[in-house]
Amino acid sequence: MRKLLFILLVIPFLSMGQSENNAKTIHVFVALCDNVNQGIVPVPKKLGNGQDVNSNLYWGAMYGVKAYFKRSKDWVLLSTTLNPKENILERLLFKHKMSNTYLLADAYNGKYIRQTTIDFLEANAGNNGIKIEYNSNELCFGGDANLLSYVGHDGLMEFEVEGRFTPSNTSKRDAIILACISKNYFKSYLEKTQSNPLVWTTGLMAPEAYTLKSAIDGWILNETDLQIRERAAQAYHKYQKCGIRGARNLLVTGY
Repeated sequence: MRKLLFILLVIPFLSMGQSENNAKTIHVFVALCDNVNQGIVPVPKKLGNGQDVNSNLYWGAMYGVKAYFKRSKDWVLLSTTLNPKENILERLLFKHKMSNTYLLADAYNGKYIRQTTIDFLEANAGNNGIKIEYNSNELCFGGDANLLSYVGHDGLMEFEVEGRFTPSNTSKRDAIILACISKNYFKSYLEKTQSNPLVWTTGLMAPEAYTLKSAIDGWILNETDLQIRERAAQAYHKYQKCGIRGARNLLVTGY
């Protein structure tokens, strides 16, 4: 009886350790909205300060990545790190409440949108892996993440980038790119990385976090690419009131 009780008590802890090691990971690269340093139609000064994480349109504002995921009933914020590396102003680690999925979100200084783009694309090629310690377990992000996302202005409309975009391994990675006309401007780069474009855009859009979260919801459930894209389109229509047909034309999947 004592032996049975010991097994029943120990197994859950063993399972917790094993599940942490088999975690699914998501890394979100956010180029903070910046009226001064990006080729965007200016937004209110408070929202368009690319050096202020607290009120930035894509981070601290109501539908920014930080604010939206912090309010979500599906995610819990585990840690906040200021200036974890050069060009990154804030880093957040979230855990999904109902699955063994972790999300790392980086807020890049809006002045360095070019570097944000390079880091995102190099990660899609499997480069620049990042290890985060949590609960005595090692979580893998950067080029070792399962899903990578870019959120912000499409800087490739103004500049080209160079980097290590040749795949460093054969691991499968998915990508979500929430930026204006991202399929057109990111396609040649993403083809080099051989990442799978789960959701990207054909026109102008508001890269707000409800679209990202809805797509991730489907990804966590292992839905098909088309089902995930449909979730993203439904969310975009709900908040933007653009019509579901328009949302489906805007948010697409695959090459």
